[in-house]
Amino acid sequence: MADFITDTHRELCVETLKELIAIPSVLNEGEDGTPFGKDIQRALETTLGIANNLGFKTYIDPKGYYGYAEIGEGETLIAILCHLDVVPAGDLSKWKTNPFEAVIENNQLFGRGSQDDKGPTVASMYAVKALLDAGVPFNKRIRFIYGTDEETLWRCMARYNEIEEVADMGFAPDSSFPLTYAEKGLLQVKITGKGSSDLSLELGEAFNVVPGKASYSGENQKELIENLTRLGYAYETTDDTVVVIGESKHSKDAGDGINAIIRLIEGLSPIQTHSTIDFLLTHIGHDGTGSQLFGKIEDEPSGQLSFNVAGLTIDENHSEIRIDMRIPVLADKDALVKQLSETVAQYGLVYEEFDYVRPLYVPLDSQLVQTLLSVYRDMTGDMSPAMSSGGATFARTMKNCVAFGAAFPHTLLTEHQENERIPLNDLYKAMSIYAEAIYRLLML
Repeated sequence: MADFITDTHRELCVETLKELIAIPSVLNEGEDGTPFGKDIQRALETTLGIANNLGFKTYIDPKGYYGYAEIGEGETLIAILCHLDVVPAGDLSKWKTNPFEAVIENNQLFGRGSQDDKGPTVASMYAVKALLDAGVPFNKRIRFIYGTDEETLWRCMARYNEIEEVADMGFAPDSSFPLTYAEKGLLQVKITGKGSSDLSLELGEAFNVVPGKASYSGENQKELIENLTRLGYAYETTDDTVVVIGESKHSKDAGDGINAIIRLIEGLSPIQTHSTIDFLLTHIGHDGTGSQLFGKIEDEPSGQLSFNVAGLTIDENHSEIRIDMRIPVLADKDALVKQLSETVAQYGLVYEEFDYVRPLYVPLDSQLVQTLLSVYRDMTGDMSPAMSSGGATFARTMKNCVAFGAAFPHTLLTEHQENERIPLNDLYKAMSIYAEAIYRLLML
């Protein structure tokens, strides 16, 4: 089994990745007439320009929601589902390097998007380029679909699916090897209620990030510090702010994180009261699985529910809790919503669904899963089984698509964290796997 990837492909892949990481493609909705911000638009246009130079036919949605790059002929369409937007950099003081300047250190490439999802996107693009250079016939069409709103509401793919051709099969290079065939349902909600004249909070970042810090600038900071010390919670202070320290994780791994919002409101609860605080401490607490509210929710294919309190706002006019849930594929979403709605109503709060993405499930014995799994096993010798995940990838936006790489079982997962990085050897190996996988899919 020949490796299609050459040193030239590896070098070009790294240079292209550096170019894309330098674009801070963080959501800035509506900026300069773009749907998601001028930097996201620039990342999309730059990527399409690169793809065009590699030999692809390219197209950009007139409204700027998505673009795609296609090569090959035939009725069958194979999609490679990527995204070019990234989460915010987070705490800059924790970065060893500029998050939007790709830096290679100790054979690792640092930069926001290196692991999620610019690195895997570029690796899969140069995998196809390697096949072209090797003279492989493309009797099926390969279409890279570039999303621009993956880290928030997936409006890019919603628009794509309204007006574009749906693929016959495909994969999203936005997860881990060997392969993910089942992904939990993604439910994001807002719990709203009355404001407060005594308490002002603006906490959290994106829905899909466990808050690693939570700041308080109100009154009674001395008492708050005493409470935090008594509870054993880490914090930092400035002249006018107390910053509670947690441990940030992706929402799919909420049970492994330490939610700084929950720690802060627990410290505040003896000195400040509010219905949102009462609800969160009574029914959610520090458990990232929602078991205090729902009991234990899990299934055989996809494991346990995850429950992330991603944000909390309290001002004079209103309050809002922002929650991200990853629901096991066999769980009853409607029953969970009913229980949550009824519980928050007891505190004068109102349930509002913000976003829902259905779960993913492709049978293990399908031709797609068996083909991709055999490629990974042949090229690594790793016989690990296909997986289920709490993560949400674009694979679930189309039928017969799965998540395939690019992180390996040994890879330290740093997406959504400070010092996000991808080992260069992993990047190169992923390129080789993607090239072989696409080759075999073309030969089916």
